[in-house]
Amino acid sequence: MEKAAIVILNFNGRNMLQRFLPNILANSTFEIVVIDNASRDGSVNFLNENYPGMAIVQLENNFGYSQGYNLGLQRLKGKYEYYILLNSDVEATPEWDSRMVSFMDKMPKAAAAQPKMLSLIHKNEFDYAGAAGGYLDPLGYPYCRGRILHTIEKDYGQYDDPAEVDWASGACLVVRAGVFHLLNGFNPEFFAHMEEIELCLRMRNRGYGIYVNPCVKVYHLGGGTLSQSSPFKTYLNFRNSLFMLYLNLRKSRFMAVLALRLLFDFAAMIHISYSKGTGHGKAIIKAYLDFIKRAKSMNNKDIKSNCQLSTRPENNFSVIINYYLRGKKSFRDLS
Repeated sequence: MEKAAIVILNFNGRNMLQRFLPNILANSTFEIVVIDNASRDGSVNFLNENYPGMAIVQLENNFGYSQGYNLGLQRLKGKYEYYILLNSDVEATPEWDSRMVSFMDKMPKAAAAQPKMLSLIHKNEFDYAGAAGGYLDPLGYPYCRGRILHTIEKDYGQYDDPAEVDWASGACLVVRAGVFHLLNGFNPEFFAHMEEIELCLRMRNRGYGIYVNPCVKVYHLGGGTLSQSSPFKTYLNFRNSLFMLYLNLRKSRFMAVLALRLLFDFAAMIHISYSKGTGHGKAIIKAYLDFIKRAKSMNNKDIKSNCQLSTRPENNFSVIINYYLRGKKSFRDLS
C-alpha cells in the first residue's frame, strides 16, 4: 500500500487544471490522480497530451462532488493509506502534502485534517471555505476560525496553533482512506456543498478527531464551479444543512432545532432576497420543499442518540445571534 495520493475531482475545469496543476506538481511529493466527472471541455485530452502517465479515473456522468469522489475513490480502494482531496483551484506551498500526512501520522485519533486555507486573491486574508478550521453552532450553522458568516479576517498568525475542530474543508482535505470507506464516504444525496461537514460529523461521532494544521498553508481561488452569486449554491447549502441535521440528530432533537432554524432561515430568506436577489430567496424555499420531499427516503445507519454537533459546548448561542445581535464577528469574539 502506498502512503498517499492527491486526488483532484474535475468537471469542465480544463482552465483550472491548466492554471494550477504546474504549481501542484512542483510543490508535491505524492502521486496525483484526477477523477473526471464526464467533462465536456476537453479536460481529459488536455491531461493526456500535457501530462502523459497521470492517473485519470473517468466517470460516465457528472455525479457532483459527493458521489464523484465516492465512485472515483472506490476504484482506488486498498491502494493508499491517505487520500488528499484537493480542489482544482488551489495553489500549494512547498512540501504541503508530505507535511500534512506527517501531521496525520502523529495523530492516530485523527480521521481528517485540513491546512490553513488562505484566499488566493487576497493572500493576507483567510479563505471562506475552511479558513483555519471549521465549527458548528448549536443549530448546525458552520463558521470558522478566521471567518464568521461573511466576515473574513486577515491572517496575522492569530490561529496558527493546531487544533481539534468540528469539520475540515473539502477544498483541501486529508482523510484516512480506511475510515472514509468504513463510513461509505460522502452522502451522495448532497451532490455538492456541506458533504464534508456531514462526513466529519459522522467521523467525530464514531470517536475520531478532525484537525487543522495551520503550520501548512494553501491558497484557494474559490467559485471555480459555483460562485457565491449562484442561487443553486444557496439552494444546496440550505438543503444540505437540513439533510445533515436530519440524518445525524434523533427525532426529538431535530424537531427542536428545526423550529429555531425555520425562524432564522426565514429571516435569511428576506435578507438575501434584498441583498442578492429574489432568486436566492426562492432557492431557500426550494431547499425546504426538496428536503421535505426527500428526507424520509434517505437512509442513515449511524447511531443518532449520542450525536454532538460541536466540540465547543461552551458556545451556547447560535452564531447568527452572536453575529447580528451581539456584534461578535470574529472567532476570538466568540471565544
